[in-house]
Amino acid sequence: MKYIEIKAPAKINIGLNILSKREDGFHNLSTLFYPIIDLYDLLTFELSDKFDFKCNTNTVPNDETNLVVKAKNLLENVSGKKINVKINLEKNIPSQAGLGGGSSDAAATLISLNEIFQLGLDNKKLNELALQLGSDVPFFIKSKSAIGTSRGEILELVDLEIIETILIINPGISISTKDAFHNITPNNSGTDFHSLIEKGKLNYDLVRQKVKNDFEKFVFGKYPEIENIKLKLYQMGALFASLSGSGSSVYGIFPNIESAQSAKQHYHKNYFCFLSNPHC
Repeated sequence: MKYIEIKAPAKINIGLNILSKREDGFHNLSTLFYPIIDLYDLLTFELSDKFDFKCNTNTVPNDETNLVVKAKNLLENVSGKKINVKINLEKNIPSQAGLGGGSSDAAATLISLNEIFQLGLDNKKLNELALQLGSDVPFFIKSKSAIGTSRGEILELVDLEIIETILIINPGISISTKDAFHNITPNNSGTDFHSLIEKGKLNYDLVRQKVKNDFEKFVFGKYPEIENIKLKLYQMGALFASLSGSGSSVYGIFPNIESAQSAKQHYHKNYFCFLSNPHC
């Protein structure tokens, strides 16, 4: 195989609880990851006589600090093989937005280079390497609904399908994950995510009662504009609305496409907006 094209999807967090600070400097957390399969970055990999990496935007680094390049270098170190490949990254997921774009790109790189160079790495090894690149990179190895614990890398797949329309809004505010964790106080109180799911669907009454994102206190306090988005989505009929990850994206789950489109019209001129409705 000489060429691979792969979609690297976004994700949202349905609840994100920071439970405790770990001795290794990371945090134990609990979250429900949900993939947004129709919002994705597109990566292509082509065998070459040298390594070359290009990206269609200057909003992400185009050098060795990019997670795509880090993933390539990690595979070289592990396999002992020189990986000469031409990689093109077409970014569609906003950066530093709590949607996992960079992590998804890294996972797609691990998967694709493992295949194109026949490295023979199984899922367990890919997950181990993914964790070296970032706490939520392991989720994107499979990109399926899952409860994440520990740093987020211990994943329990769950039967969950959101058939309602999800509206994602990003106001273009970059929030450093490192800063967000630095300003959070662990609460040692996690949500029982299993209790929110009934026959593969979310019980939105329970979700509104029980689910919270612990980063909202810090993010909303620093950027009231982001909190206002969440409040407005509820005013416009969202069944549930929340910050995703450490922000700055906010999503709302709407009962139908019409109400979601109406909310999108309120923001589309000034913000990045995406309507996710892969079931249509």
